[in-house]
Amino acid sequence: MNACKFCGKENLREFTAQEKMFGLGEEFVYQECLSCNSLQIKEIPDDLSPYYSSGGYYSFSALVLSDPLRIFLKKLRMNMFLDWGISWKSPSYGYWLKKIHRSFDDAIVDVGCGNGQLLYELHAGGFTNLTGIDPFLMESSSIAPGLELIKGKLEDASQKFDVIMMHHSFEHLDDPSQILKQCYDSLHPGGRVLIRTPLAKSAAWEEFGTNWVQLDAPRHLIIPSLAGFQALVSSSGFRLKEVLFDSTGFQFWGSKLYENEFKLSGEKLADHYSKEELEEFNKKALQYNLEGKGDQACFFLERED
Repeated sequence: MNACKFCGKENLREFTAQEKMFGLGEEFVYQECLSCNSLQIKEIPDDLSPYYSSGGYYSFSALVLSDPLRIFLKKLRMNMFLDWGISWKSPSYGYWLKKIHRSFDDAIVDVGCGNGQLLYELHAGGFTNLTGIDPFLMESSSIAPGLELIKGKLEDASQKFDVIMMHHSFEHLDDPSQILKQCYDSLHPGGRVLIRTPLAKSAAWEEFGTNWVQLDAPRHLIIPSLAGFQALVSSSGFRLKEVLFDSTGFQFWGSKLYENEFKLSGEKLADHYSKEELEEFNKKALQYNLEGKGDQACFFLERED
């Protein structure tokens, strides 16, 4: 029997989940660890690329560039945010940036960068040493001076980094122990890792089951529970500095679309929910985060040297 990829226990139950984002309907066997409640796909499809290209996966939309005036304003906004905590006009970066920021010269890599839009916003804000890595890029490219995109994996990068970011890409990889080992090897001493990922054993998973929008078969290969992630980190050479729940109303409106047999891709929210309903979903998500039962979290790790 397979073992849990997070806690190592051989105490798994199997269940079937469908591909729902694009409405393909294919079924996949998943396993839930009955010890730590983490989730993992039993068998990874030989070729995952069709599940990212069908209908146009959201992270590979066209890159939006800024003119010189907008770049000036973005640098001003970035400094206001980092120096004074003032968030002006909904920046693309979030609360997590202040927690990992030490210098604009830090070597930062975004693993699973998609089209590189987040890195471009950091570049426009003044960061000078940025790398994006994603195996599903069409090709490697240079977006701007100090901003490179690499088609491949983290181990394909030739340099070491100060910060490794994984914004909802961790769950798309298959071996969490190897992921953290590679992160450790790819960091300078004292380097930091930021992992934002869905969480198993969340209230949304318990409420919606296989209709939980963040199960996302078969793209999500692993989904840790809080206990599972803590078990994983305990033998990794990293210190888990902080965990912050940052779930959104997506866990409710996306899951309810699936319950009503709608696909996620191509749907217009206004056709299904009022503005007031969406606001209520977001309020409920905030409350879940405060109670520690949101369906995604941000993990801040630091390499122990």
